[in-house]
Amino acid sequence: MSLTALQNARPETAIVLGSGLGAVAEAFGTKEWGSPDPREGGGQLRSREANPPLLEVPYADVPGLSASTVPGHAGRFVLVRHHDKPVLIAQGRRHLYEGLSAAEVTAGIRFMYEIGVKRIVLTNAAGAIHESLHVGGLMLITDHLNLQGTTPLLGGPNFHDMSEVYSRPWAERFHAAAVEIGLKLHAGVYAALLGPQYETPAEIRMLRTLGADAVGMSTVPEAIQARALGMEVAGISMLTNWAAGLRPQTLHHAEVVEVGKTASLYLARLLKAVV
Repeated sequence: MSLTALQNARPETAIVLGSGLGAVAEAFGTKEWGSPDPREGGGQLRSREANPPLLEVPYADVPGLSASTVPGHAGRFVLVRHHDKPVLIAQGRRHLYEGLSAAEVTAGIRFMYEIGVKRIVLTNAAGAIHESLHVGGLMLITDHLNLQGTTPLLGGPNFHDMSEVYSRPWAERFHAAAVEIGLKLHAGVYAALLGPQYETPAEIRMLRTLGADAVGMSTVPEAIQARALGMEVAGISMLTNWAAGLRPQTLHHAEVVEVGKTASLYLARLLKAVV
């Protein structure tokens, strides 16, 4: 019943949430916000007049989809209402490193397209490479490097132009909204590697030479699939840590999720201002 209701809602906008960013869905269920300074380390957003989600559908209820095995990915669709329009939020995603094909990883994108989604925001947790970035901040993806060795378009002559994967008009709206709400929004190139191991310092030096500003293990297959379907795409990386070799600390997934809890607050404000 819930799946049928979701299909009948015909949302035109969707948001895919990466590691540790699941709280963004709850943030869309509130009508009034406080105003923490995103340039400060602390601060809490206050919400009043809670507006519960219209629908919640586990990925497992959708044919061809399944929940992620990665901590920090709830594995469900949440339908919310924003400015009197339905917005679909995907809490979590599957990854190639879970042993799936690129086609399986992007099944959710095709499902969203089939129910009417025309534009999608892809978010992720990423390691910062460029020294101008800062951990805990957000980076709007301007382009990507697909270093995962595969694509969801495998299987035939599926030639699609990728000159502008990430919508420039949408990027302008994101930057304008960031200025309006006082949020520092970086912009840069996202490199996607297979994982699940984190990169070596030598690999990070390679990525820097190739022009990458941040690195992660997701998003690119989804962006390719979405553009191939004619969807408008935006990408935002939550910078959870410095990439290997740039600082003395070792990398842990638990820290990625923890940083995401705070970054979710800032990301939610930005998304609510643009979507």
